Formats: sequence, C-alpha cells, structure tokens
Amino acid sequence: MSQAINAYRSITATDEFKEMERLRSRARNNEASALGHARREGFREADEKWQGVVAEVVAEKEREKAEAIAEKDAALAEQATLIAELRARLGEG
Repeated sequence: MSQAINAYRSITATDEFKEMERLRSRARNNEASALGHARREGFREADEKWQGVVAEVVAEKEREKAEAIAEKDAALAEQATLIAELRARLGEG
C-alpha cells in the first residue's frame, strides 16, 4: 500500500501532471460555461419566438377588431341612408 501511495505522490508531484490537471480543470470549466451560455441563448430564443407569436396574435386580433368596427360603421351608414330616405318619403307624403 505504501508503494502505491508513494507512486501516486511521485506522479502527482510532476510539473507535467500538474499541467495536465490544470488543463483538464480548465476544459471542464469551459465546457460548463459553454453549456450555460447555450442554455441562456436557448431560453432567449424561445422567449423571442414566444414574444413574436404573441405579437402576431395581438396584431391579428387588432385587425379583426378593426374589420368588425368597419363593418358596423358601414351598416350604420347604410341604416342612416335608409332612415334619411324614409324621412324624405314621409315628408313628401
């Protein structure tokens, strides 16, 4: 057991081993950072898409509302014309 411990200590004490461990640690940190960034970007993209869909739905509802108001205005104008015609006939009669 003491031979194994001594071998481990001698390997981990080398500059080469320390550099490899530093590079492994750095790679793990870089990977975690990249994954975190990708996740944030994914959420941002999903949020932007969701906001776009909401904006489209709101715009469509606004168009529908404007069309309904225009139809009602046209119907009211037609009724006003008919009323004016009927009043004119009654005035002539």
